[in-house]
Amino acid sequence: MKDYHINIFYSEEDEGYIADIPDLEYCSAYGNTPNEALRAVQEAMSAWIESAKSNGKHIPKPCYKPLIYQAA
Repeated sequence: MKDYHINIFYSEEDEGYIADIPDLEYCSAYGNTPNEALRAVQEAMSAWIESAKSNGKHIPKPCYKPLIYQAA
């Protein structure tokens, strides 16, 4: 599996953790803990990529780099 950047943050509105993968449009997941959100988004990423492959859609290469790493 490719090394996509994963954001994990707490959502007051959802009262839980959200994990998303910026390079994969609409690929996100929810968890009660950061680890649950991470595991869920990893499953979502696998499903996202498999769906794209089976439908002949473009799978973007990992390129998202958080701003903090761009300055270094």
